[in-house]
Amino acid sequence: MLSVDLNCDMGESTELWNYDIEKDFDLLNYVSSINIACSYHAGDIRTMERLTEKAINQNISIGAHPSFPDKENFGRTNMQLSRQRIYEIVKEQMTILNDVLKSHQKKIHHVKPHGALYNMAAKDKPIADAICEAIKDFGKQIILYGLSGSELIHSGKEAGLKTCSEVFADRTYQEDGSLTPRTYPDALIEDAGKAATQVLQMIQHKSVIATSGKEISLKAETICVHGDGKHAVDFAKTIHDLLMKNNILISSDK
Repeated sequence: MLSVDLNCDMGESTELWNYDIEKDFDLLNYVSSINIACSYHAGDIRTMERLTEKAINQNISIGAHPSFPDKENFGRTNMQLSRQRIYEIVKEQMTILNDVLKSHQKKIHHVKPHGALYNMAAKDKPIADAICEAIKDFGKQIILYGLSGSELIHSGKEAGLKTCSEVFADRTYQEDGSLTPRTYPDALIEDAGKAATQVLQMIQHKSVIATSGKEISLKAETICVHGDGKHAVDFAKTIHDLLMKNNILISSDK
């Protein structure tokens, strides 16, 4: 039986946009793991606490979603930081979430970088290595979520970390396996049915159709739905239901 994790970025509260935690609560009904913002691009302790309580009650795995310290741009602008500083900001954000989890006798299940940090780590080995070093020093049992086929996944394996190759339901792909930049008009998939069809192909056939029309290979161990997307709940439900219909187990167990 095929199995896949369905993850969602959550807790991205910020003064710059209208965050609705009830939307995140709705999303919890369809996913098996969540990535909680740790306050550097968005998020706050109260939001972390509320999501943690709900996720634990629904047996959902909880991960840290560290980013560049960049609330103004929601962590989506490249920053040129030293390897040491990247190591520090990842550990700092893991510590913030871990302190919340401690009160519930829970530990961080995984780490998935956010935004520009995620995309830069997908191609830049020193950045990827710094992230992996921070995770390894924090806890070797923590799973690294990274873009399928990326430098981050390669670095994670080299560091001896357990890795989980991530693909995206609501994003399009380039021929090299990278995500289409958000500045491009065709970067986002706006139709839930199209997103679900892409997910099914990635799981069953281990491939995706790039924007050029070329079919490219990839490994799909976890599927991401962005919680800040305007159709996030509809996407998550549609994908969840299609996976169930096709006898694909939704689970974060690896």
